[in-house]
Amino acid sequence: MAAMTRRQAREAVFELLFETEFDQDRTPEQVLELAREDRDLTQDHYVETTYLGAMVHREVLDVLLSKFSHGWKTDRMSRVSRAILRLGTYEMLYCKDIPVNVSLNEAVELTKKFDDPKARAFVNGVLNSIKNEIEKTGAETVIANCEAALAQAQAPVEPSQINE
Repeated sequence: MAAMTRRQAREAVFELLFETEFDQDRTPEQVLELAREDRDLTQDHYVETTYLGAMVHREVLDVLLSKFSHGWKTDRMSRVSRAILRLGTYEMLYCKDIPVNVSLNEAVELTKKFDDPKARAFVNGVLNSIKNEIEKTGAETVIANCEAALAQAQAPVEPSQINE
């Protein structure tokens, strides 16, 4: 079987992220294995590392998406838009061999193909804001800031911090 093009591989990752939205009972590894069996998904390093990486870092991605989606919580976005945004954001932050502009443009192409026509501007706007933040502070700083925000949100509330 011929190797996938990067665009085909990216589309496969999008499909896996989208499927995961409907299959919360399976681990990402199980979703990937099921896709290999049911759809004859070709083994591909990019597909595996990007999908599994996006799942491992999903909370970090969602913090960033919430920050730049201006009033849209990630759980209120369409599942298609959310999967595309997670993929694009993951690539921008963690895939050093892919230029940020390529990740953004490819996400917009996925939106054109799979999402509502009105979603294109939304996806482009959110990812452009993330791109600008990465260019301003660097991917490592953006990741660290998101991890700090997550840690703070998950920290237990001390009784002395509660206003009566």
